[in-house]
Amino acid sequence: MKAYVYILKSESGKYYIGSTTDLSRRLKQHNSGHTYTTKRLRGCTIVFKQEYKNLFEARRIERKLKSWKRKDYFEKIIQDGVIKTGV
Repeated sequence: MKAYVYILKSESGKYYIGSTTDLSRRLKQHNSGHTYTTKRLRGCTIVFKQEYKNLFEARRIERKLKSWKRKDYFEKIIQDGVIKTGV
């Protein structure tokens, strides 16, 4: 089953990184307050997504990206339109 790593951006400019097999369902959950970590963020939109062959691989990349905790890294990924291999 295909999976995705995605980056959300809130109206206030904050980023959130996640992974899922269903992007539209997950975005609805984030915007409805269903997800604890994004409950306080409003008006989230998907600004980046990258497909992976399975959820295990996507989650591995998600954890790596979250460990960086740098807005400029996330903005570079969004600008380039790709997460470089080797992550």
